[in-house]
Amino acid sequence: MRTAFVALLLLLLTTLSPTPAGAADNGEWSVRPADSAITPRAAFELTAQPGATLADRAVVTNTTTAELTFRLYVADAHNTERDGGLAVRGIEETQRDVGAWGKPEQDSITVPARSAVTVGVTLAVPRDASPGDHVGALVAVDTRVRPADGSHLGVQRGVGARIHLRVEGPEQPGLAVEDVRFTARSPQIPWTGTRESTVAYTLHNTGNVKLAPRVSLRVGGVVVGGPGERRLTNVPAELLPGQKVRLTETWAGAPYAGWGHVTVTASADNVRDSGTDGFLKVPWLFAGCLALLSTAWWLLRRHRRRTTRATGTTVRN
Repeated sequence: MRTAFVALLLLLLTTLSPTPAGAADNGEWSVRPADSAITPRAAFELTAQPGATLADRAVVTNTTTAELTFRLYVADAHNTERDGGLAVRGIEETQRDVGAWGKPEQDSITVPARSAVTVGVTLAVPRDASPGDHVGALVAVDTRVRPADGSHLGVQRGVGARIHLRVEGPEQPGLAVEDVRFTARSPQIPWTGTRESTVAYTLHNTGNVKLAPRVSLRVGGVVVGGPGERRLTNVPAELLPGQKVRLTETWAGAPYAGWGHVTVTASADNVRDSGTDGFLKVPWLFAGCLALLSTAWWLLRRHRRRTTRATGTTVRN
């Protein structure tokens, strides 16, 4: 059976939890930072100067009734192309950021049933490391290969405890909206079916700090039907520095006719940018019916006028 290493999803922990349940956990094993002397931690929240070396500890807990062996590594995090969610690079992939700087003290550990093992982790920050946010994870990968549902491939599962490293220096947030595309899809005859237009755009973090973007859409011009503005919901909760994601959202209530432009605006942390796409939407079947009716009405009126003139001429004679 061939082995396929599946992308590992990061658990986004925005608050510290006082219990191990706050750790990255898949129900069989978990990975979390060792508790500090002051408070429990659900993620590694670290700050360093360029050139510094940091040392920390992690706890890998096995909650099953059998002994488990894990491969440990530090990975870069990134936003996925599919929906902008956070994932980490696989163990065989090239690591270029936190994943290249970090190393567990052991590459492999065996954890007895219903037990936990503490392992050390170091991060050697390069002297030329760029200031700002660097995000990754300490990942524990189960060495067992399991069959994937409905596939001839095997998979190895992993759990990653998030690492958020802030390299000291100037913070420069930046955000760009690129390549906006509005595709109008509506029934040829209004009010006879659903309207499922789509709005596609690229969201690009051009700065050096992570952002929580908010995105809205506004329609300008001469349009028939649909609201003039709406909030987009298919937006990543967190966009990492340098990352760009292509997002598409269905808009069932879009205008079904008109011409003008669609503007997508994104904002976060006092940065804001917009992108625009023009459109011309004509329900051609409906327009054709109107044109035929208008032509028929015009021909009928013309015929009546000619008939009236001819009748008038006959009476005068």
